[in-house]
Formats: sequence, C-alpha cells, structure tokens
Amino acid sequence: MKLLHMRSKSRLKNSHEAQTYAYKSPSAFPPRNPSGHDYTSRLPLKLLTEILSSICPHACDDNYLSLEDSMRDGGCMLCDMRHLAQCALVSRRFLVATQTILYHNVRIDPVHYCELEERKRKWIDAPKQRVEQFSRTVRDNQSLAIQVEFLKMPYMTRETCIADMARTVSVLPNLKYVDLPDGIYSDDRSCLTLKQELEARCADLRKMKYLRGAERSFALLSQSRPWPNLQVLELSRLEIDPNTLVSVLASFPALHELRLEELPMIDDTIFRRSHSTSCFPPIGTFSLQSTPGLTAHGFEAYLSRPEVREVLTNLTVINTGVIPSELHRILATAPYLKNLRVNQTIHRALTASTIPPLASRSLQKFQFEIESHSTSPHDLQPPSESYYEYLASSILAGNFPSLNSLYALSTSLPALLLPPPLAPFANPKGPSSGLRQALMLYTKSIPEHDWYLTVISPPTSTNRRGSATATRPISFYNGSTQLGPQWGDKARDSVIVGNGFGGFLAVPNEDGLRPSSSGGHKHKHSRSKSKNSAGWMG
Repeated sequence: MKLLHMRSKSRLKNSHEAQTYAYKSPSAFPPRNPSGHDYTSRLPLKLLTEILSSICPHACDDNYLSLEDSMRDGGCMLCDMRHLAQCALVSRRFLVATQTILYHNVRIDPVHYCELEERKRKWIDAPKQRVEQFSRTVRDNQSLAIQVEFLKMPYMTRETCIADMARTVSVLPNLKYVDLPDGIYSDDRSCLTLKQELEARCADLRKMKYLRGAERSFALLSQSRPWPNLQVLELSRLEIDPNTLVSVLASFPALHELRLEELPMIDDTIFRRSHSTSCFPPIGTFSLQSTPGLTAHGFEAYLSRPEVREVLTNLTVINTGVIPSELHRILATAPYLKNLRVNQTIHRALTASTIPPLASRSLQKFQFEIESHSTSPHDLQPPSESYYEYLASSILAGNFPSLNSLYALSTSLPALLLPPPLAPFANPKGPSSGLRQALMLYTKSIPEHDWYLTVISPPTSTNRRGSATATRPISFYNGSTQLGPQWGDKARDSVIVGNGFGGFLAVPNEDGLRPSSSGGHKHKHSRSKSKNSAGWMG
C-alpha cells in the first residue's frame, strides 16, 4: 500500500506549488495493486510494527520525563496518533501492530499543534474527556491495559483528575512511568487513594519523588518495598537522618539515578561502610544540590569501593561541600566518569601551585561554573578567574584526552586554552597543547546570559599553536537559506536589537506577525483552552 502525504493549501508558498498539490480525482491515478495481493502480509509482525512506529514517533519514547519535557518539535502529536489509529482499519495484522504502538506510551496532549486547533470549539475540556475515555477503554479491555507502560498527561489534567487517575492505574499492572500530581509526592490527603493504588497495583514503577511532608511514607519503603524495580529517585527538602536514607536506598537493587536536594541532615556518614547497617548503593547518575554536609572526603571514601567506581558515569554537585580545590580527589577515584557538572560560589582566589592538577581520562563533558560571591571594584580580576586559569593549565597539560565539551562562566577561557605562540625558529619537537581533538567551548559571563560557542582546534603540523574560532552565540542560522527554515524562503529582512543581557530581541515584521522558531513552536498553543476531541486520541 502507498501512503500519500497531504499538505494544506493555506501553508503552500506559491500558486505553482498549490497547483502541484491540487486535488485530483481517484480515476486520475493508476491502480495501486492490480493483482489485489497484499504484500505487507509477507512482513514479519515485528518489522511491520517498526514501520508503523515511524508514523507516531513519540509513542516509542521510553524516557521517564513528563509530558511537558518530552515534547517533540516539528509535528502535531495528536495528529500523528490519530493517523496511526486509522492504520488499524487496514487489516487484522495492522490492528495488532498499531495497538502495540498506541498503548505502549499513552500521551494525553492538551491541544493540536497544527491548524486543526483553530477549528475546534473552545468550551470543551478535551484532556479531561480523553482521560475518562482512556480509563473506560483499559478497564473494559484487559488485553490493552497490560500493554500500557507509560502514561503522560498535562499538568492541569493530572491535578484535577485524581480520581480518574486512581481508577486508571488500578488496571495497569505493567506501568513504568506516569505523570502524577504534586500532592502525591508530599503525602497530601487528596492523593492518598491514588498512592495506595500505585503501591498495590503498579509494582513495576520505575520513577518516584518524595518532597517535604512525605518523611513517614519514605521511611516505610524499606519495609513495604512496593516498587522493587525502581530506577530513578528524587528526594527534596526531607527531614530524614542518614541511617534512614541509607536503609531505604539499599532496598532498591535496580536504582541507578539519584537526586538529593536540600537535605540538611545528610553528611559524609552516609558513605561509611558498616557491617551492622546497609551500605550506600552504587549509583550511575548522581545529582547533589544544596547539601553542604557532603564533601570530597566523603566521595573519596564512597568511590573507594570497586562496585561504585565501575558504575558512576554522571555526577552533578551544585552548592555542596565539594569545593573546587578538592575536585581532583573525585576525578582521581572515578575512572569511568563521563559527565561532570560543578556549580559553586567562592569567596577567595585559588592558589593553584599547592594543588594537584585536574585529570580524567574518561571525562567527555565538563560543566565548570564557578562564580565569585562579590567582586570589589579595586580587584584586577574576580577571584573566580583563578579557578579557570587552574582549569586551563590542567587541560593544556593533556590531562583530559577525551574531553569534547566544556561549559564555563568565563569569557577569558578561550584565550587561556591557546598556548603562547612559538618563536619563528623554535624547536617543533617542543611541548605543545594538550588538546587531541576539537573542543566545543561554551562560555558566558553570568548565568542570565546565553551560551557563546568557541571551537578550540588542536595543533597540527602546519599550525603548531592550534586555533580557535571567533566566539559567537549559538544559532540555528543556515547560510544556504540565509535564515532558519522557520523564516521561509524570503531574504533576510530584520534588524538586531540587544536585550541588555548579551542576547537579541525578536522584532515583529510589518504585519504584526513574526516567524515561529523551533524552540517556541511547541508552546504556540500552550495558553489556549482545550478543545473538543473525538476520542482520547484527538
């Protein structure tokens, strides 16, 4: 069979293209299959499912992100889901394949991200209706309910349809991720029934979060163990002691991503090994924020365990007790670390002569964002610049052979990463830059600015010093079309106006409209009211 891509005439650029896509009667086309044989019947069901999944790409996402964070650019997800549902009418084999895709990752999108949204009536709460219809479908058909692994819905829908969500998750035994209301993370009484259904019916849940107010239910996890396959856990502003934290984390054998934020009672004692209590489990992606009790000495003890060193690949420390001058301790004991982010506010300059240099053979992405607490007008340079000089000397010494992306809050770092020029008749066999591959350097002066990109190239036989491109803001500019595809095929007709923070303001054109951008297109209808929809698929 042959799928035709139909385009709206209102979106065509000129009359010639509109004539090309003009309507033609069915008799104008040759017969698709004169023999009447269905060649798709020869395809294995797995291959047919793979082909049909390209119609609705978002249905194949297996991430644990909310609906708002997992949106895709360049398409309407409601229309994609509806087109895939129409494929189920072709044959029984198509029905089995499309149901497998449709009910694997269920999205209750609030609006159409296309021209269909303008045609809908504005007084119908479409997301709520879709939730009710989906709940009725899975409760009446158990074979469809066991296929659902991901359930995502808008923020307002999950906050107002708590009862419908409780009835829905009670029949989804294989559910791995669901967008939940905020009250369930803090043990709000309005979400008690929903949480009980999750603990009793959804044993395969993979992500959970606990906020202030949920200390009691969090402490009971080590005894009840409702989700043995939990992989992602976020804890924020909980008043819990170190022993409770370790005992609960040790009850999740599959845990590989952990985020701790604003835990005032947590310190380095959680990393101590004891025969009488459980040990802190190995974590692959570890994020710490506003935890001053955790220091580099504690991490050094934690990474002394071989099972921890082999697993830890992503580490984030933001305003913790891990000071930048002791960062070399962590890098020396984490041989498989690939991504590292360090955010810290410092008060005084660094004396690099007394500190070993930073070194890591595995690190690929490094976010080194050091800010000065206060800068005196009498200082020649802020104290944070000494930390970037320390970083630059470590890189030029060849201590980061795998590094390809670097983020820093310093506009002087591009110049620091280029070694001084050699004399005209200097020995070419002398020491050179430690860069072995091109380095994508992203810099800005303060966090409110946009990132500026500089590409640092390693030295070559003809250029023994190396080179750096001009620092420029990140852009989606396309030289062949003068501007990005969202501007159409018109010549560049715009002005550049600064916004006061190092970026540029968007200036509307004469007719009061401005071209949509790839980053803003998905929010085009975010403030529109939900419209009517035929079925939960839009």
